[in-house]
Amino acid sequence: MGDSTYKVLECPELGRYGVAARDLKAGELLFEETPFAVGPKLDSPPLCLECCCPVDGGEGGPRCSRCGWPLCEDCSAGGGELVYHRGECEVFAANGVRFRPVEDSTAGCVQLDCITPLRVLLAKEADEARWKREIEPMEYHDAERREGANWKVDENNIVAFLRGPCGLGKRFSAELVQRAIGLLDVNAFEGRTGSGYSCRGLYPQLAIMAHNCVPNVVHSIHPSNGFRMVARVAVDVREGDKLYTTYTYTLTGTVARQSILKASKFFTCRCTRCLDPTELGTHFSTLLCSKCSGGLITSTDPLDENAEWKCGQCGFKTSGTAVQKAVMTIHNEIDELACFEYEAGRLEAYETVYKKYRSVLHPLHFINTSIRHSLIELYGRIPGYEMAELPDVLLERKVELCRSILRVLDVFEPGKSRARAMILYELHAPLIMLAQSAFARGEDQRDGKSLKQQLNEAAQILEECGAILDWEDPATPEGILANVAQQSLAQLRQSIETLD
Repeated sequence: MGDSTYKVLECPELGRYGVAARDLKAGELLFEETPFAVGPKLDSPPLCLECCCPVDGGEGGPRCSRCGWPLCEDCSAGGGELVYHRGECEVFAANGVRFRPVEDSTAGCVQLDCITPLRVLLAKEADEARWKREIEPMEYHDAERREGANWKVDENNIVAFLRGPCGLGKRFSAELVQRAIGLLDVNAFEGRTGSGYSCRGLYPQLAIMAHNCVPNVVHSIHPSNGFRMVARVAVDVREGDKLYTTYTYTLTGTVARQSILKASKFFTCRCTRCLDPTELGTHFSTLLCSKCSGGLITSTDPLDENAEWKCGQCGFKTSGTAVQKAVMTIHNEIDELACFEYEAGRLEAYETVYKKYRSVLHPLHFINTSIRHSLIELYGRIPGYEMAELPDVLLERKVELCRSILRVLDVFEPGKSRARAMILYELHAPLIMLAQSAFARGEDQRDGKSLKQQLNEAAQILEECGAILDWEDPATPEGILANVAQQSLAQLRQSIETLD
């Protein structure tokens, strides 16, 4: 168990957790592991039980010829041996349990909630030794889950279904089925298939790592190699320091992170970021005060969603409920933009919303950060705003959007993170275009830098991006981008050489 890189310790508050067994350098490999089981996330709409791509769950939708459960045409026709669907296929076929067609193929499909827990149970039968060694010690919060609303639902939809119609009553006790469900709820990590569809996997070593809203461990999952997972340290870690992964999205505000962790992981996070009303000086959840000039409104107790919010300058107070309501209103407005066609109007609508709330939200607020993400992928890609046609002022806009996100990522996902690499990739192109544009106008310098200095800066950015994305599965979108970044870097280096 990764003895050379980390040690497992235990304490009442965290349970088992990992610490660095020696000094580790940023990017150093921590461990690799194969998932104990992998399958659809909870509440997935109808999807192929082999590759997780969305399928039609209605009458006449694609089905497995053996068991009658959803399987896309490609996986049915593949002729090869099914890997992930094989286990439940045998169970369903032997017991004549068919998939019932659903009306709405975009809504969560309750019938599929049993798939991943069943795969965990079948994996236990196939490898009792690994179950005993790695899964048995894992936390599954039995008592808390019994109190929750989902216990009864799961008892009916999953436990009773697997032990009754599926004929598994003798093989798996009701307690064991609930344990499999709990293990997944509490410990599973989200992954993506080669085509970019969501799934979840049970990775026992990664689950040992404690949670923090500023992780120092990054991981990449390789769907083309059996969803093998590779974990590395994102920053330098000293011997004996705790190793942290994150169980939520780092780019959500404290209120949302706390509520996700309470509901699904059954704990309150007390990391320095959560305890700090300014979220480590980023003001990621901060509002601007309308009652005075330059005042910032933050929560008086970030761990309590009902706590008062107060302006640090004029003392104006408002309730946590009012703040959440305002945030929800803005969120809903932004969610509607996702329905816009992928054209100029979409970009302009995001810019309009961004301007509309400029006097309400702190510049680095999580809502502004998410709008920036949307804008970054639109500038340079959509008709009317393609890279070659962007004027300098819009190239500068894209650079500014990227740099603002990097300011947040430097604090919340420091070091060699995938999110950082994706933004660096977006940043390099407008920097090159701006350098070339200034040069074409006969200007020797831009912002006090020569053309060569500017291109070298872009090359460094591409190099950092490519080095991080190089850890990704080459078949995934990020892995493909790693290759593109390396080719662009080679071309850029050639252009720089011709300047000598």
